[in-house]
Amino acid sequence: MTDVSSRTADLRRLARTDAAAAKRLLRDLLHDLFAIKATGIAFNHDQYSLNSLNGFFEADGQPLFFKFHQEEGEEAMSGEYYRADILARAGLPVDQPVLMSTLPGEQILIYRRRSDPRFSDVLRTLDLSPDDAAEVRAVEAERRLSEMLLDVYRRTLHPITPEQAAAEPIHRLFHERLIDPPTNAFPGGRYRNFYVGQRFTFPGVDIGWDALAAAAVVVNGRRYRKSIGRLFDDAAERLRPDKLADAGGVVAHGDAHNANVWYTETQGGATLSYFDPAFAGENVPTLLAEIKTTFHNVFAHPLWLYDPAEAERRYSANARFADGTLHLETDWQPSRIRLSLLDVKARHLWRPLLATLKERGMLPADWRDVVRLGLFLCPTLVMNLRAGATSHNRLSSLIAFSVAAMVGSEPEGEGDFVSRFLDAIDPDRT
Repeated sequence: MTDVSSRTADLRRLARTDAAAAKRLLRDLLHDLFAIKATGIAFNHDQYSLNSLNGFFEADGQPLFFKFHQEEGEEAMSGEYYRADILARAGLPVDQPVLMSTLPGEQILIYRRRSDPRFSDVLRTLDLSPDDAAEVRAVEAERRLSEMLLDVYRRTLHPITPEQAAAEPIHRLFHERLIDPPTNAFPGGRYRNFYVGQRFTFPGVDIGWDALAAAAVVVNGRRYRKSIGRLFDDAAERLRPDKLADAGGVVAHGDAHNANVWYTETQGGATLSYFDPAFAGENVPTLLAEIKTTFHNVFAHPLWLYDPAEAERRYSANARFADGTLHLETDWQPSRIRLSLLDVKARHLWRPLLATLKERGMLPADWRDVVRLGLFLCPTLVMNLRAGATSHNRLSSLIAFSVAAMVGSEPEGEGDFVSRFLDAIDPDRT
């Protein structure tokens, strides 16, 4: 059998350019890996599959769902990434794959196909067409899952060593995208490839990296304390894997954005369950456990991160650069459903979790900075936010850097909705 990573790289390319050839290659690959005969292959092209290729097929009359996940720069890495059993043992609702291959740098999973929608699709509908009754069901489902998660986090919270913290795969979503992993050189990885030395085009402004990185940022008239470059520098230092043992570790999914969550309607109300736990672990640094969920389920919406073309049709934005300050103006704002979900996360998960850490003497004094830096890396390193580099246009790129500044940095003067969220989860505030 030829190298699997090589064949899946070809498969990704062909899925975009030659569907028939891609289907033939996938059929052969599934046969070689799992000794199954795949028929009815269909690729699923959606805006959430940033680092994966997924779709549907049948084998022995059974409808199945496949997902290939590969992070850039991880081709030589190894590890048992898909550890759904860790989550199941902890009592979390999670789909178990029926077949899987976890070869170095390439994880291939086969699930039984479900007819349930992903929670991301349910929420996108509510972003565009608010519906009071549907929102109540969605928010209640989020509350139930958050309370279940809180119970798991409290039961599994334990001290971890810097070595245990550093061994968790979740860092591939954060710190390892800032560096070149073989050498730990900074700037490196996606950060260097996406931004360093590049030009950035916003409505009204064309600016180079050095100027952007050093610029003071003002969003809709509100000035933020840290520049974009400073936030990357601070993240490279404070989010080092060995430094994140100070808040202990928990059992966590680590990457539970809502495209990895099923939404199931029942007579007793809607329920949520996980799949694709690519970065699950037993020693996940506690303050990182809910970062991806919080950002990608709330602050990334509506539309600007995953659907830039639609954002361009719905929103307006303008920029100007003067005296070392980048002024960004936009009418984008979170939708009602996203703010409701954020409130649930604040009240039913983040605040009681931070209170538990404080009670056990495990809450770092700079926890707020850790949370902000994690939130900042979510959009900036999940994809290239420069206009024209991938799917982003000038307007969505402006919104992207506005949101990155808001989540990453404390504002001067009156707070914004991000700082109000952090105030609400602070166990030292009433």
